[in-house]
Amino acid sequence: MLSGIAAFGLAAAALPIGVSASSAASGVAAVKTAAGPVRGIDRDGVVQFLGIPYAAPPVGALRWRPPQPAAAWRKLLDASRMASSCPQVTTLGTFSGANGMSEDCLYLNVYAPRSASAAKKPVIVWIHGGANIAGGAADYDGTWLAKGGTGGSETVVVTFNYRLGVLGFLSTGAINAEGHPGNYGLLDQQALLRWVKQNIAAFGGDPDNVTIAGQSNGSLNVGAHLLSPQSAGLFHRAIMQSSPMFIDTIANAGRALTAGDAFTAAAGCAGPNAGDCLRGLSAARVLQLQGTPAATAPAYLPIGVFVDGTIIPMDAPTAFGAGKFNKVPVLGGSTRDEWTFLTGSREYYSGFPQTPMTAQQYGYATAEGTPIPFGGKMPAETATRYALANFGNDPMIAYARIVTDRTKCAELHTLSRLAAHVPTYAYDFTYQQAPYYFPAMAGFKPLAGHGVDLQFYFGGWHGGQWGVNLDQATGMPRELNAKELELSGRLIATWTRFAKTGNPNAAGSTQWPAFAPAGAAMASYFVQDLIAAAKPAASVYKDYNCDIWDQQLTDK
Repeated sequence: MLSGIAAFGLAAAALPIGVSASSAASGVAAVKTAAGPVRGIDRDGVVQFLGIPYAAPPVGALRWRPPQPAAAWRKLLDASRMASSCPQVTTLGTFSGANGMSEDCLYLNVYAPRSASAAKKPVIVWIHGGANIAGGAADYDGTWLAKGGTGGSETVVVTFNYRLGVLGFLSTGAINAEGHPGNYGLLDQQALLRWVKQNIAAFGGDPDNVTIAGQSNGSLNVGAHLLSPQSAGLFHRAIMQSSPMFIDTIANAGRALTAGDAFTAAAGCAGPNAGDCLRGLSAARVLQLQGTPAATAPAYLPIGVFVDGTIIPMDAPTAFGAGKFNKVPVLGGSTRDEWTFLTGSREYYSGFPQTPMTAQQYGYATAEGTPIPFGGKMPAETATRYALANFGNDPMIAYARIVTDRTKCAELHTLSRLAAHVPTYAYDFTYQQAPYYFPAMAGFKPLAGHGVDLQFYFGGWHGGQWGVNLDQATGMPRELNAKELELSGRLIATWTRFAKTGNPNAAGSTQWPAFAPAGAAMASYFVQDLIAAAKPAASVYKDYNCDIWDQQLTDK
C-alpha cells in the first residue's frame, strides 16, 4: 500500500555536491542535487535557489496519487524564479498566492546564508498556512530567517508548495480502493522532507538537524507530522505557530469519506470508472465544485488533513496523551487576539458597504449552545463574562475575544499533553501595534490578530503577493518600524537557536522557561512583545478565562 511512498526520493543516487569556487567568485552559486545541477542567485548575503522540483507534476494519471520522484536533468537549472502556486480558490484573499497557478506546482526554494564557516547549519522547513486551501511558498521570503536574527544561528531555510483543497485532500471510495490514502498534500510534505534529507547538505544544511515549522494550517500540518509514522526520522524539532491546538480538530475517516463521495457524485463521476472520471476533470472544474467558505458551492468544501488510519493513524489528543507520536522538542503558541482575523474576514466578505458585527448579531452568535468556530459551544457563562459592556459595547472585539479565549485554552491542553513527553516551549505573542494586512474597515481593530507575527520572521510578508500592510492607527501602508525590527531580530533568534539546539535560550537574553504540563508549578509561557518576559501558565489560564472553557476541554 505504501511501497510507492517509501521508495520516493531514492531513485537518484547522491552525488558529491557543493558551491563551486568559480561560481562563488561571480556571485552565482551552482550546486548539484541528486536529480541535477541548479544555479541560484545571491541577494543580500543569502543565496536563493528558487523553483527546484521535488516531485513529478501530479497531473493526469498522477492526480490523487502519492507524489512520484521528479525527472532528473543534466543541464544547469536556472533556479532564479519562483514556480507557480498550486491551484486554489481565492477564499482567504490575503493568503492566496498570486504567482500564477498550475497543477505542476511541487517545487521548493532554498535560502542558504553565504558564510565563511564550513560547519553544517540547522535547517528550517517552512510549511505555509492558508487553511490547506490557499497560499504558497512565494509568499514567504526566508532571507531574515537564514541570517539567524540578533544573537541567533545562521540557518538554511526551505519553503515549498504542496497540493491544496480537493486536489490535496480527498477521500472517496473509488480512489481509496486503489490502495493509497487521501492525505495527498501531507504526502507531498513528506516527499519534500525526504528531498531535504537527501540533498540539503549540498546547500550547507545539516540533514540530521531539521526543524519543521508552520503557521495556521501550517501548524496543523506540523502536528500531523508529529502523528505520522511515515514522518519519523525526517525532522528533529517542531514549531507550531497559531495554533498547536488546530491538530486536535481534524476530521475522522468517516467524515472525510462522506464528504469525498459527495464530491464524486456532484462531479458526475459515480460508478466503476469514477477514478478515471475524476482525473479527467479540469483543474478549473475541480475548483468550481470545491467552492469557497464565503459562498459554498453545492458540492463540497475540503476538510484538509484527516485521520486515515495509515498516514494519520489516530487523533491527536489520544496520541499526544498516550505518547504515541514522533517525540521531538516542540515550540508553540499563538497571538493574543487571534480571531480578530475571523471578525475581520466576516466583515470583509459582508458586501459593500462592509458592515461590522452588530449587537443583535452578537446576541445570536453567542446564545447558549451555539457552535463556536474551531470547536465547542457557547456556555451559559458567555452572557455575563463576555457581556458587551465589558468590551466597550464593541461586538467585534467581544466575539473575537470569545473565540480566541477558547482557542488559547484548548492550546494550553495540547501543549500540556506534549510537555508530558518532550521538551516544550510555549509563547504568547501580545504586541498589538504592528501593521496588519486587512484593509481598513469600520469597527475593525486587528490588534495582535492571526498572522500579524509572520512579518517578524519573513521580511515583507503582507498576506500574499498583492497584500498591503496598514498601520492600525492611520490605515496607511507601512512596514515594520525600528522598534519592531528589534523585536523581529529577537524573535528570529529564538527560532534559530531552537532549530540549532532544541532550546530557544541564550546567555544574556530574557530566559524562556521550558513549559510543563498544566498545573505544574513551573508551567510558563514566554511573552513575545517589545519587552520580553516569562508568564506563569496560571496567569494565561486566568487572562483567557479558561475556567469557563475547561468545562468543555478538560481531559477525561
